[in-house]
Amino acid sequence: MQSLAEKHTQIIKRIARELGFDSCGIARAGFLEEDAPKLEAWLKNQMHGKMAYMENHFDLRLDPRLLVPGTKSVVSLAYNYGKKSLTAEENKPRISKYARGRDYHKVLKKKLKIFMERIREEIGDVQGRYFVDSGPLLERSWAVRAGLGWIGKNGNLILKKKGSYYFLCELLLDIELVPDVPVADLCGSCNRCVEACPTDAIVKPGVVDGSRCISYFTIELKEQFPEEYKEKAGAWIFGCDVCQEVCPWNIRFETDSNEKDFESKEYMHWGMEDWEKLSEQEFEEYLSGTALRRPGFTGLKKNIEVVKENMKKGKG
Repeated sequence: MQSLAEKHTQIIKRIARELGFDSCGIARAGFLEEDAPKLEAWLKNQMHGKMAYMENHFDLRLDPRLLVPGTKSVVSLAYNYGKKSLTAEENKPRISKYARGRDYHKVLKKKLKIFMERIREEIGDVQGRYFVDSGPLLERSWAVRAGLGWIGKNGNLILKKKGSYYFLCELLLDIELVPDVPVADLCGSCNRCVEACPTDAIVKPGVVDGSRCISYFTIELKEQFPEEYKEKAGAWIFGCDVCQEVCPWNIRFETDSNEKDFESKEYMHWGMEDWEKLSEQEFEEYLSGTALRRPGFTGLKKNIEVVKENMKKGKG
């Protein structure tokens, strides 16, 4: 006879499919014992750079039951943002694929709100919270525990026969569910991402020195671009996809996302002159509701100047 946990698990996975999520896995809430020393070492070695917020809520990051009291199950979800048909345009600034359309936080939070409503309609008085890269939660670690995939050498979660162009989000629920089984690490001896990283930010398998990552320089760093890394940024004015572009799992299995909100905005095809001419008013108008607002107008213009110089030198 089917248990209540099994019945509820089936309901949740069905709702996930109906809402367009590409993968849904479940883990039993608890303390991430293996992650604790890794996180401590990463912070101690200043690999978070100037991202001081990463030092906050250490205990909460390691145990969702402290973050949301009463949590019994962690539901991990993956949503495709891939665009296999989107290729880099020669002599034009580059933007990470995840930022080509509407800000994913806005899109996925809306879906998760509906998800929670559906759970309560079909199961009952379920309490919990949802997160989209917005709280002190080690989402990749929970995705691994939930059997969605494994952590690649570039630090990204890789889904078998799907790749890594996926947004991750979570539901922390106060009900017992049937946990999934973690999958094997299938990176094997492949070292392409490590060798391709322009700034050698991948210091060992699964560990990325964020303070040396192009995405960090172009999105999070509020100060001037470090001189020693300027040329290595190439044509990237926002983010960097190099370690994902060379990954065999993406080369073979990446698919175009069906999400209309993630379709490319006009700015994806702008040339250097268009970006140079961008005014603060146009920044507010054209980039409203997109991830490109993250570094602010001043930060984005800083990146544009770096890329302009790189293109002049033929480094773009």
